[in-house]
Amino acid sequence: MKHFVFVLIAVIQTLPAISQILRVQDFETRKALPFVQVYSDNKSISTFTNEKGEMDIAVFKKESYLNFEILGYHKQRLSVDEIKKTNFLIQLKFKAFELNNVVISANRWEQKEAEVAYKISQITPEQIQLHNPQTAADLLGVSGEVFIQKSQQGGGSPMIRGFATNRVLLSIDGVRMNNAIFRAGNVQSVISLDPFAIENTEVLFGPNSVIYGSDAIGGVMAFQTLKPKFATNDTLSVNGSATARYASANNEFSAHSHVNIGSKRVAYVASFSHNRYQHLRMGTRNSRNEYLRPFYVERSDNVDRIVSNSNPYLQVPTAYNQLNVMQKFRYKASQTWELDYGFHYSETSPYDRYDRHIRYNNAGLPRSAEWRYGPQIWMMNMLSANYQKKTALLDEMYIRLAHQFFEESRIDRNFNNSNQRTRIEKVDAYSLNLDLRKEWNEKHSTFYGAEAVLNRVHSFGTDRNILNQNITRASSRYPNSTWSSYAAYLSHKYKVNRVVQLEAGARYNYYAIDAQFDTTFYKFPFTEANISNGALTGSLGSMIRISENTALRASFSTGFRSPNIDDIGKVFDSEPGAVVIPNPNLKAEYAHNAEIGMRSVLFNSLLVDAAVYYTYLDNALVRRDFQLNNQDSIVYDGTLSRVQAIQNAASAWVYGFQFGIEWKISSK
Repeated sequence: MKHFVFVLIAVIQTLPAISQILRVQDFETRKALPFVQVYSDNKSISTFTNEKGEMDIAVFKKESYLNFEILGYHKQRLSVDEIKKTNFLIQLKFKAFELNNVVISANRWEQKEAEVAYKISQITPEQIQLHNPQTAADLLGVSGEVFIQKSQQGGGSPMIRGFATNRVLLSIDGVRMNNAIFRAGNVQSVISLDPFAIENTEVLFGPNSVIYGSDAIGGVMAFQTLKPKFATNDTLSVNGSATARYASANNEFSAHSHVNIGSKRVAYVASFSHNRYQHLRMGTRNSRNEYLRPFYVERSDNVDRIVSNSNPYLQVPTAYNQLNVMQKFRYKASQTWELDYGFHYSETSPYDRYDRHIRYNNAGLPRSAEWRYGPQIWMMNMLSANYQKKTALLDEMYIRLAHQFFEESRIDRNFNNSNQRTRIEKVDAYSLNLDLRKEWNEKHSTFYGAEAVLNRVHSFGTDRNILNQNITRASSRYPNSTWSSYAAYLSHKYKVNRVVQLEAGARYNYYAIDAQFDTTFYKFPFTEANISNGALTGSLGSMIRISENTALRASFSTGFRSPNIDDIGKVFDSEPGAVVIPNPNLKAEYAHNAEIGMRSVLFNSLLVDAAVYYTYLDNALVRRDFQLNNQDSIVYDGTLSRVQAIQNAASAWVYGFQFGIEWKISSK
């Protein structure tokens, strides 16, 4: 009996040590830190804190030291005795800057930023909340590294390192947004994205065609929208937010709400936003007279009249509205399979192109009574499947199947002219992406995959007499056509040692165009265009981790842009006295880029990021004088106009440097 009591007392005394609950929290905010990795020195035992920042350290009863590590915080190594002295409360200090930030866009898989050979800029949710951008174009602009061009309030065409429009690529949840009618002129498609529903944004600089294919010459803007979140326990999790905003510069009123509902295996997120923008008011300080808007055009009694603007600082007309809806479902089917479905819808009201309204003729009268874009509509349905299981050929696989619908239109009418011209374009874009990764060992990793893209373009035009409402068929902007692309890529990463890492990749892309030209309005010397060709691109990069706080990178990469329907088939007036006509004899243009960069954290509060780059654009697709039926001029819209066409007729060099300093003064 005495022996039994002795053993019982001994067991009771050891229970607190065996089942002691340890808590991990932020040093400054005292908030719990979930998913902190806790492991032994030899990493034979490893676990994570739960959603409350807690864990039972009984599994480490034989270990002398424990390590605590989570991205964005300074790592700690403590002995068991030191942990007991803290009363089993561990406080981690936040890092002002982190070179090991996780990025996804570089190869479509999560990896540390310091292991990527290309410059990447992240726009975090915290930055989005701080800057509170009105549109997704403004969101890119506040990064300070993407230039945004605007011809009207309903605009926003991004430019990266001197390349813009169809030479930079937009990606939403891993699906390319660029379609077959992305033009060399300003493209406003980025405003279809809802900044309230964006979880993270990454900007890749320089050619990235190995992973993203055509158009990724100047860079890639990869957006990740809100992802449905599972519950961390058996209780149904429901959370969300609502936002309302007013801005006086354009009397903007915006409202947004989203909700996330999640169980352990099923999750759903819904987002809704509505934006109303009135006419934009320009600044009054140091304003020049030529910038003012003294009058605008109104139509009354079937006559175009010039109306005096009571406030010449008000840019009339620039007002428009926008609606965004998003719904996403996530289903954990098994330990190896996860399914996701996403629905996105965006629609603007018609919005005027302001720069066309401030063009005047020799008499000082407006050239246009109307010039606006019709509703810009974008819809995407995407189904993705994620498979995780170590096999001989893969560790993880993503399959993305998407359909996107685009609609845009142009409505214009000259001053005191009864003929209103309307041109409408609709694009159905289908895509299939297969992305796989395999870690062979600690040194070698392979990323590979395939892509298939098909775009169907439907274009038509009408002329309407606004006096008698008669509508007649007119020339379309594009031929009815298809554009397709099929590709396979392979990228391999080799960690030479803890300091040096090498990366190389290649992609082969086959593209084809089939266009049928209508010769009713223009007597083209051809009735169809059939183009098929291939493009081979590659990349080679190295990363050198000099220390925990300093990393160097160097890369050489090639990118390409295949001709699209806008290049080969567009008919439009590019400027007064000039008209662009189709050219079915085009090939892809190529970019060759070399870059050296450095990223370093100094004094734990100063981030220095620098890069120098040189890009050579070969066989560039540019607009040049051309001939139609051996004539260098034709009558277009009643005006004798010089004939031009897109041609492989130029080379270009772009070189420069980027340098940035970010200083975190304090934690607040």
